[in-house]
Amino acid sequence: MSRTEALGGCPVAHAATAPAGNHGYEPFKQDDPFPSYAALRQKQPVMFDERTNLYVVSTYDDIKAIFDDWETFSSENAQAPVRSRGPQATQIMNDGGFTVYSGLSARRPPEHTRIRAVAQKAFTPRRFKVLEPMIRENVKGSIQNMLAKDTPHADIVRDIAYSLPTITILTLIGEKTDPKTIDQYKRWSDSRAAMTWSNLSDEEQIPHAHNLVEYWSRCRELVHQAHEEGGDNLTADMVRDQENGAEIDDHEIASLLYSLLFAGHETTTTLISNAVRVLLAHRDQWDAIIEEPKKISKAIDEVLRYSGSIVAWRRKALKDTEIGGVPIPEGAELLLLMGSANRDEKRFENGEAFDIGRKNAREHLSFGFGIHYCLGNMLAKLQTKIALEELSSAIPSMQLDEPDGVPFRENISMRIPHHVHVTWNEA
Repeated sequence: MSRTEALGGCPVAHAATAPAGNHGYEPFKQDDPFPSYAALRQKQPVMFDERTNLYVVSTYDDIKAIFDDWETFSSENAQAPVRSRGPQATQIMNDGGFTVYSGLSARRPPEHTRIRAVAQKAFTPRRFKVLEPMIRENVKGSIQNMLAKDTPHADIVRDIAYSLPTITILTLIGEKTDPKTIDQYKRWSDSRAAMTWSNLSDEEQIPHAHNLVEYWSRCRELVHQAHEEGGDNLTADMVRDQENGAEIDDHEIASLLYSLLFAGHETTTTLISNAVRVLLAHRDQWDAIIEEPKKISKAIDEVLRYSGSIVAWRRKALKDTEIGGVPIPEGAELLLLMGSANRDEKRFENGEAFDIGRKNAREHLSFGFGIHYCLGNMLAKLQTKIALEELSSAIPSMQLDEPDGVPFRENISMRIPHHVHVTWNEA
């Protein structure tokens, strides 16, 4: 079987064939995709990649316009596996009652509008404010554990970013937050990322399929628990809204949990890790947030622009159209390189440079744009802000300890560091 066949094939004819070399772009390689992004923007802003059967779009204006035009460019493929599920994984998931597809990101109006209205009502700033003291206490505790080590070395991914957003999102939805539960959700989330956005063989998919069946089963249990016990959490809020007449059923609430429990911590773990990594790599700007902590909020937006957690997302053309003068046939699937758009010189002056004083950093597309704009963006930024405030205050001498560079997982959509090792001066 060819790789094209393994990735599911494509039923449409293509007008923008990729030239040899693809300008250095490798869809699953995330260690340093930015030179290839720049080459794509300059030489072929819309490129059909025969390896993935995706039209790769790389400029800011094109990507923003696609996000904004949901009637032409559907989100229905956003959560589809990049590589089709093999027969064994499909059987495991069918037998396990796995019926979820998407909470919000792959739904279209009017269904999306109806469900998002209920979720947004429950996902309120009031809930975030209640969580803030717990978030800060968790960060402080993690820092103390770092400082208590025998040597001044730590991994920001494991020692700070791993559990913090997981505890936050589990608390938000009414789940337990003991270490076993945290590790369980991390395992399920790793499987979701691998099954959806990685290029796994049929055999490699099998353990992940079992994990996703467990994950979906737990989401349904949480909805049942909220019906039985109530509570002061997001799940119970949505169940109460349903009982008061809101148009949302149990399967849809469980589907929201399935999405939120992943998106609510995996991307924030990555954002915190990348924020520390990028700031320490630009020492003058790390020193600037130490000197003036009020600069941290702007620094986070610049991290999101310069090195966001999600660098690519998918859409599907519902009719014949064109992008940047390139014909796009009905049924074609697109890969929107937000990581490229966020460095587009036509939108961001000197876009390849990291500058926490950048005036328009908030125009980044890392949270998407339009009707699918990330529901949890404020919570992700709040947790990252608290982490940076506490780390820069407690360990100002912290520096990167990555002589060979930070490695990233292979994934078509997310830029997830394996680790971010740091060291600091002992007192």
